[in-house]
Amino acid sequence: MRRIFKFAGLLLGLLIIATVAYGGKGYWDALSDAPQLAQRADDLIAQGRGGASLGAGHLAILMAVEDPNFANHTGVDFSSAGAGATTITQSVSKRLAFEEFHPGVGKVRQTVYAMGLESRLSKDQILALWLDTLEMGQGPEGWMTGFHTASSAIYGRPPAELSNTEFIRLVAVLIAPGSYKLGENDTALNERVGRIERLVAGTCAPEGLSDVWLEGCRQPSDS
Repeated sequence: MRRIFKFAGLLLGLLIIATVAYGGKGYWDALSDAPQLAQRADDLIAQGRGGASLGAGHLAILMAVEDPNFANHTGVDFSSAGAGATTITQSVSKRLAFEEFHPGVGKVRQTVYAMGLESRLSKDQILALWLDTLEMGQGPEGWMTGFHTASSAIYGRPPAELSNTEFIRLVAVLIAPGSYKLGENDTALNERVGRIERLVAGTCAPEGLSDVWLEGCRQPSDS
């Protein structure tokens, strides 16, 4: 029995060491990737495809839904109601640091990579990369990637020129781009838009950290 416990302890120790090493590599990979990513982000910002180009009011709406504490955290946040367990920085890391993401140990690399990005890139640069890599669902000409791309494809205008409702529809689709239909009168999407509108108006609040679907803002008529 003692040998079994000793062997199990050894395996656990090796697993911990491997996980730490895997996470550490993620951090150093982020540092290595940072110069190229910073240049890519600066190019996007110069092209008017960064966060500031959304307009101050629209950017505030996006942050309220996706990552309320984005300006202050260092890649990880477990304190903001409705934000869930994934920050904007972790979200973009999932797309930049993996050819194929697998939950579990992949979350370790995702999180540590995000912390590495936060140590080298500005918030504006991180936001520009995130906006450019977002999955936005089906559009008139196929699958859409990038917030500004979707705005042009669906509305024919950049985000800053959209009405609040039009902009919120783009924000609403982010949680389930494969399910919601931006180009149609989608009842489920309309319900999420309503929840976000009530959140932004201050008439409701998320029920806690994990309330990414804004159940705290639902109405009795919601499905």
